[in-house]
Amino acid sequence: MKKFFSVLLFSIVIMSCKTENNLKISSPNKKIEVLVEIKSGAALYSVKFKDSVLIQPSNLGFEFKNSKPMSGNFLIDTYKITGSNNTWTQVWGENKTVIDNYNQLEVTLQERVEPFRKMNVFFKVYDDGLGFRYEIPKQKNIDSLLISEELTEFNFTKNYTSWYTPANFDSYEMLFKNAILNEVENANTPITFESNNNVFISIHEANLTNYADMTLLKNKNKDFSFRSNLVPWPDGVKVKTVTPMVSPWRTIQITDSAEKLVESNLMLNLNEPNIIEDTSWIQPMKYVGIWWGMHLGTQTWTLGERHGATTTETKKYIDFAANNNITGVLVEGWNTGWENWGKKGAFDFITPYEDFNLNEIAAYATSKNIALIGHVETGGDAAFFEENLDKVFSMYHKLGVKTVKTGYAGAIQTKGQFHHGQYMVNHYRKVVEKAAKYQIMINAHEPIKPTGIRRTYPNMMTREGARGMEWNAWSSGNPPEHYTILPFTRGLAGPLDYTPGTFDILFKNAKNRVKWNDLDDGTSRINTTLAKQLALFVVLYSPLQMASDLIENYENQPAFKFIQDLGVDWETSKVLNGKIGDYITIVRKDKVSDNWFLGSITDENERELIVNLSFLDKDKTYNAEIFADGKDANWKTNPQEIEIFKKEVNSKSTLTIKLASGGGQAIKFSPKK
Repeated sequence: MKKFFSVLLFSIVIMSCKTENNLKISSPNKKIEVLVEIKSGAALYSVKFKDSVLIQPSNLGFEFKNSKPMSGNFLIDTYKITGSNNTWTQVWGENKTVIDNYNQLEVTLQERVEPFRKMNVFFKVYDDGLGFRYEIPKQKNIDSLLISEELTEFNFTKNYTSWYTPANFDSYEMLFKNAILNEVENANTPITFESNNNVFISIHEANLTNYADMTLLKNKNKDFSFRSNLVPWPDGVKVKTVTPMVSPWRTIQITDSAEKLVESNLMLNLNEPNIIEDTSWIQPMKYVGIWWGMHLGTQTWTLGERHGATTTETKKYIDFAANNNITGVLVEGWNTGWENWGKKGAFDFITPYEDFNLNEIAAYATSKNIALIGHVETGGDAAFFEENLDKVFSMYHKLGVKTVKTGYAGAIQTKGQFHHGQYMVNHYRKVVEKAAKYQIMINAHEPIKPTGIRRTYPNMMTREGARGMEWNAWSSGNPPEHYTILPFTRGLAGPLDYTPGTFDILFKNAKNRVKWNDLDDGTSRINTTLAKQLALFVVLYSPLQMASDLIENYENQPAFKFIQDLGVDWETSKVLNGKIGDYITIVRKDKVSDNWFLGSITDENERELIVNLSFLDKDKTYNAEIFADGKDANWKTNPQEIEIFKKEVNSKSTLTIKLASGGGQAIKFSPKK
């Protein structure tokens, strides 16, 4: 049965064939206003928030390799205004129910001179921002399209403070920069802005389908201005398509607090509803796996004395998971080909090394009621993987494997292609679509960024697309503030498989480590406290949550109880406080119980946060099981000191959350019986 419903509360339609020079559309609460206008033939849009102009007139349109540009030659032919207020239910997510309340303006632009082409632009305006997209309908004057430039601009009125990663066509795995707008040359999206009068903005895109990733490039001749810069094909063309064509939504989230930015559902609402009829097999989970040892250099992906993915080792992980309320076990390095890295067809994706019995492991996992998580590393050979999709997913389906982690480390082997170009955007989608056919969930690493496709294909569970945990194992690591930036930037795009939960913070139990890359200077460690590692499970959302450490570091460790008890699918989520790059506190209510879970983290500065517990049910008393930084905890000098204690609370209670430098706090609230 499809887990989706929609209740139409109202709908208004205003249509006109009268030529207009400008049109306005507002959000349902009237705080956001979009103006669309024609000036000297150019189609422009601007955005106001609470009567202040945030984005001044900005260009719309395209340039083509095979025809004249669509810009500077328009008039408004017709327009239509509609409004709708719906609710829909997620198969899984941060919130069970999502409100989809917007006003929409559809504008048909007509060229004033030959070839008299038409282009539609749609604006959907919500209380938490807006999205706009292009449609080039099928028409006699145009068929195939070779887009050389998308002319979309974002002309900001002020020199906002921004958090961003520099534009990169192959990777998002960078630390975030904090700079004022006129210092930003280019950026990946999401890019987040803050003004000094409590205005928060984030630019991204939704429903990235059959198109190229959008990055932003500074307009040299305008202050605080950026234009779309799409990732190209090898021949320089940005998008190759035919009419009718629709672009992704260009999204502008706008709120008056950092907390509301994180709570926004704009990205999901701008995607199509779920198309998978039977979703019973799509299930969030916690997992452990044979993975961290390879990053530490204590194990290898390749066959040999330190090979991690052996039958014996995998059974240990399955037993541990079965005994500790962990649903799944990931195994990397079980299949041959790792020694041939970089060669075409290095991985056939299905042949195990001689010390790993795949059929035996699959049967053993089933006997223990543990979900075996498959792994496909392509080494950038996406074309070969695509050729073998049916073979690979059919094998996993027959084995009872319902989740597969994919990887695309290294350059894309198809000459001239980037990870984020249209070629790979379409590849990643083919993988998700084919996986759905075989009832398989996907966890993608080295992916295209999330743009809300999880609503349409809820088997697209989570993805990396950020500088994750593994960087701590073989580089200078992620600084304490990194985690307090992620929820307000990359986290706005969708679930993040960051893989928290490493307890051996100083790697004292990681014996016989081998340096295996040039970034490892011998000083690697985790730059957090132990309590912060627990809090990250709540703060960094993912429906598949990996407890990343070696399982021996969890044994006889009282702090592991929080992970054992942790929910993975949520009825509702709330951001209690937050300041970008400084701190954030999030609570989530378990969908299958009455338990709430709280995660609070800080940057390198210790701090106290007062939290009101009014989110708890008013007629219940709760036991709060608190996992807090110890009295002398400090991410640099004393990272593993933790205090675990209980307290009785209710909806009228307040808690003082004390966070050590680089620290955090995790709390489970369970109703008293």
